Amino acid sequence: MANQTQAPATSPALAGAAFGRLSTKLPPHVWFGVSAVFHYLGPAFAVLLFPHVGVLGMAWLRIATAALIFMPLTRPWRTFARANRPTALLLLAFGACLAVMNCSFYLALDRLPISLVAAIEFVGTIGVAVIGLRSLRNLAALAVAVIGTLLLIDVKWADDPVGLFWAFLNGALFVGYIVLGHRVARSGAGDGIAGLGAAMAVAFIVVLPFGFTDALPAFFSPPLLLAAIGVGICSSVIPYICDQLAMSRLPRSSFALMLSLLPVTATLIGVVVLHQIPSLTDCLGIALVVAGVAFHKPASAN
Repeated sequence: MANQTQAPATSPALAGAAFGRLSTKLPPHVWFGVSAVFHYLGPAFAVLLFPHVGVLGMAWLRIATAALIFMPLTRPWRTFARANRPTALLLLAFGACLAVMNCSFYLALDRLPISLVAAIEFVGTIGVAVIGLRSLRNLAALAVAVIGTLLLIDVKWADDPVGLFWAFLNGALFVGYIVLGHRVARSGAGDGIAGLGAAMAVAFIVVLPFGFTDALPAFFSPPLLLAAIGVGICSSVIPYICDQLAMSRLPRSSFALMLSLLPVTATLIGVVVLHQIPSLTDCLGIALVVAGVAFHKPASAN
């Protein structure tokens, strides 16, 4: 009688199972906290590289790094091969959103203060949070968090219409990132990471013809290339994975409200990296944002 052997698990399956186990070892708020830290660490270093590789060149290197890291772990071609039509369309939309969002974010940072870009980025997430409030308690929590954010980022207008265009486009696409990313994460943390890898491959294809020429200098300078790879890991690998692990267990409105913590992490990173000491108003803003998020009750528990 022939021996029956079980087919070995594939790398994507093993990676998906590992991420699935990892997502349950820590509360989703911890994964969000890690993402929030790296959300501005990456851009802080990326701005320093703009003079060497250009804005679109940096966006190209960021997305290329993430796509190459995800490729052996998730094998995006297999994800698309077994996906039905709605799932495939979702991944294509998610990938296009990631590509244009990253490019518009860097184009905005090249012309506007990061505080203004962050303010516009946060405006869109308010709408996502409002949709899933479902209680007066969460409405009050959102109001407190918004007031704290406005104090913290010192919202002001700018006279650069081109920069504002890119900032508002980035803000709109950031909402798309939340909505589409949450739909991808609904399949579970492991499959969500596989979907993220497939979407990142799509993003790389989208940006391939736009930033390659600007990115060329990095391939002739090992220190510059290593720095760009570091930015890609900090910007599009660590935070996006952590977002998927958090989204797989958090209601979309809860995740959107917690995004108000991003200006807090930006301020703390400014203290550590840029030695920018916050004012008393900044400290008050941080306290209000933390209070709003702490007071918020997840929609699933309402």
